[in-house]
Amino acid sequence: MSGSEEKITSAVKKLRDTYRSGRTRDVEFRREQLRNLLRLMDENEEEILEAVGKDLHKPRTEATLAEILVVKNDIACALNHLSDWTKPEPLEVPLVHKMDSCFTVSEPLGLALIIGAWNYPIQLCIMPLVGAIAAGNCAVIKPSEIAEASAELVSKLIPKYLDQDCFAVINGGVVETQCFLNNCKFDKIFYTGGHAVGKLVMQAAAKNLARLTLELGGKSPCYIDKDSDLEIAVKRICWGKFSNAGQTCVAPDYILCHPDIQEALIKQFKEALFDFYGEDPKESPDYARIVNNRHFNRLKSLMSSAGKCAVGGETDESENYISPTIMTGVKPTDPIMENEIFGPLLPIIDIESFEDAIEFINDRDRPLALYIFANDKSKIQRFMNNTSSGGFLANDTVVHAAVESLPFGGVGESGMGNYHGKNSFDTFSHKKGCVIKKQAMESFNSIRYPPYEEKRLAWIRWLIEAKEQSYEKLSDIAPLLFSIPLAMVHKVIGLPRYFLK
Repeated sequence: MSGSEEKITSAVKKLRDTYRSGRTRDVEFRREQLRNLLRLMDENEEEILEAVGKDLHKPRTEATLAEILVVKNDIACALNHLSDWTKPEPLEVPLVHKMDSCFTVSEPLGLALIIGAWNYPIQLCIMPLVGAIAAGNCAVIKPSEIAEASAELVSKLIPKYLDQDCFAVINGGVVETQCFLNNCKFDKIFYTGGHAVGKLVMQAAAKNLARLTLELGGKSPCYIDKDSDLEIAVKRICWGKFSNAGQTCVAPDYILCHPDIQEALIKQFKEALFDFYGEDPKESPDYARIVNNRHFNRLKSLMSSAGKCAVGGETDESENYISPTIMTGVKPTDPIMENEIFGPLLPIIDIESFEDAIEFINDRDRPLALYIFANDKSKIQRFMNNTSSGGFLANDTVVHAAVESLPFGGVGESGMGNYHGKNSFDTFSHKKGCVIKKQAMESFNSIRYPPYEEKRLAWIRWLIEAKEQSYEKLSDIAPLLFSIPLAMVHKVIGLPRYFLK
């Protein structure tokens, strides 16, 4: 075992031992750690902005929104609701259990592994950690090595603000990730990234039957209806697509629209991009860069493989710069339509009808997000009801990811599980079903004991058998009305023996 592997296994053992001590189960301890995490974000905002700027040339406003404010809001949400989340939840129960105390409690899963991604290197490490802390787990954070400055900052700040016996950051690449997956046992693995590695993570989780969340992404379609306000639609699409130079998992991946509106659409794209980034986006302080040369070359190859660049198409390898690019004449079979683009290239696909758009989407893998721009509410409803996606948004893009109360996650090929807000707490929790009975009710419970009798079976059937509720006639609610005084009598004196004979 190498020195790096020994360091990892030793750190994991330390966290496992801490979890078994019960320290993280204390709600006040969790609250203290969340406050420290919020303090981390407040006191190091400039360092965070500098790090993501260095990694991605990310504009200050975009970084503040996506790496600072969204994270702080999620922490605040956990702090504001932690008491409610950790309370036992009473349940509706059938008649036979009305005298019992039936409820669920959320308990921590144990030791969690959080594998972050490079495109939002702070958010995608810290936001899952919020859920892990709130739920009472210990956690190891593995930032993406591609966003090097951000990874180093996370590894410096987490030990400074959080309990080092409960939370650890380990940097590294493929070797370290393989060590985590092959040599360590986790109760929960939370992975954000691509499909290929996601499948390997799933295989590793299966070995120990670890609970798993996969945030994978996919090709998120954007349908523009002919009745839509094109000026508004294009501005909102441009913001969602070209923020962070298109390196966003829920960015619109391609546009579906009727050929009749394509010329007007291109005109609006030219105007919107000029308004956003000026004559030359390369000179704009508000436009990011591709993360590295490998991804730059991948995107450049896609650009030259299909259609034509109706807008943009400029590149500069020395800066990993690719301009916001709108592509027309793209065919569904072109290479650019095979996998998630994850860059500032936006193909337009001709679609003859609303129904064809739905069919086109349903013929492909289920996306992480699905967008429609339309004024017809019935079309929006039909689009939502007749497609499947991780999230759905009408008349805007991306912003649904910032709503803490909404679950954020994929379905099928775009991932499994979700998080944000209460959903993060649930993701890192096991909901345990609990029943507490009284020993004083033996007369009631004895009807289930041998020797069995038909009369008792009839009572058991009446008490237990569930039926569809219909209160159209008085006779439909007679059993319910009878059960109320029966339950009250039993609670006071026990069920008379002659009912059971």
